[in-house]
Amino acid sequence: MNTEPTRAQARARAVADAVLYEGYLLYPYRSNSPKNQSRWQFGVLGPAGAAATGIGEDAELSAQCLLDPGEHASITLTVRFLQLQRRTVEDIGGAPVTELVTGGRSWISWDEAVECEQRIGPLRLTDSTERLSIPAGTDHEAIPGTDGAPAGRLARRREHLDGEVHLTVEPDGRWTRVSITLRNTGAPAADQHEAIARSLIGAHVIADIDDGRFVSLLEPPPDAAAAVARCVQHRCFPVLAGPSGDDSIVLISPIILYDHPEIAEQSEGPLFDSTEIDEILTLRVMTMTDQEKADARATDQRAAQIIDRCDGMTPEALQQLHGVLRDPHAEPAALIPEVPDGVDWWDPVADTAVRPDVDAVMVGAVRVRNGTRVRLHPSRRADAHDLFYDGRIARVVTVHSDVDGQAHVGVVVEDDPAADLHEWYGRYLYFAPEEIEPLDSQRE
Repeated sequence: MNTEPTRAQARARAVADAVLYEGYLLYPYRSNSPKNQSRWQFGVLGPAGAAATGIGEDAELSAQCLLDPGEHASITLTVRFLQLQRRTVEDIGGAPVTELVTGGRSWISWDEAVECEQRIGPLRLTDSTERLSIPAGTDHEAIPGTDGAPAGRLARRREHLDGEVHLTVEPDGRWTRVSITLRNTGAPAADQHEAIARSLIGAHVIADIDDGRFVSLLEPPPDAAAAVARCVQHRCFPVLAGPSGDDSIVLISPIILYDHPEIAEQSEGPLFDSTEIDEILTLRVMTMTDQEKADARATDQRAAQIIDRCDGMTPEALQQLHGVLRDPHAEPAALIPEVPDGVDWWDPVADTAVRPDVDAVMVGAVRVRNGTRVRLHPSRRADAHDLFYDGRIARVVTVHSDVDGQAHVGVVVEDDPAADLHEWYGRYLYFAPEEIEPLDSQRE
């Protein structure tokens, strides 16, 4: 059985990862920053009674989606959230301390997080309930002194978490409505400190349908509009999460997104800072003092990765964050083939009707033409050489159609040092439309 995620699933998971960590840590990424004194803004499901007593968040989120199921339809739910992990600095005697400095490096106490995920299904479209149980745990990591002997340690502690997922199915005319509820069923907490430790943080659900399709709640077809209007959401919203044209995956997110969301190709990695613009935030990180960067590195391992990535960013990578310039007045490229009716392919008239340097082919809802950036996925006729390019970013140079009506897209690989030379003398790599994934967002 193949357990590798499909391209649509991988795309949905990339967006879900951004949801999982959105707001995890805010610029300037230091524990003593006022912005980081109140954390965990999105998708927090508190323990029982926490919201009523004012010490935490509501215990559940729920979403209703509309389905057009086939005869053998089944649904798979992937529940994801963060478990809070308290990192405490202890001296050599095991006593908690605010900060420990040794060898020019600082260690401080801080709340980290551990990713939790549970896959449920595939489930038939009937009512069901599944339990979640995440164990408590304690880990220790020695802090080395200048002489190599332990100078203290980091203690990481996690509380036990319990939850449940309810699936309810009901007809609505020709459609089927599924209700998905994720609830924290853990023990009540005594205070805010305990409540957040017992919360499901950044909680969301990825739903995959097999033998069926989800209906967009943002742009439903006319005959589904009334049924969509009857769908009710609580603290989340479901959107189609696959590429354009794929309606098999929904992301139930605590952050409202549009259908078919995607991570910008120009983004080098997560920045966590509540939808801040990557370029602006990267430039701000670059202006931090050495001490501020050291404080951020001491705060969180993920913050350290951000600092290191920004410090090591090349001018080309920084320029890419500026965005993509496109001519809004450019005429759309003609689709191939544009050979006049009644003209045979060998007729000289056919040669003048096609222009590979400006012609285009539709891939999903994107018009692919000269200049379009794509990701390569060799499959249909791939040989060993083609497979070396799997996942690489390329730029389209020409679009052709052969005498059998098959389209061929000529590309040059972006990070190939000889790309300009290949383009100059026409040595392109050729792929079928189904072997490329458009990265630019022009739509028909």
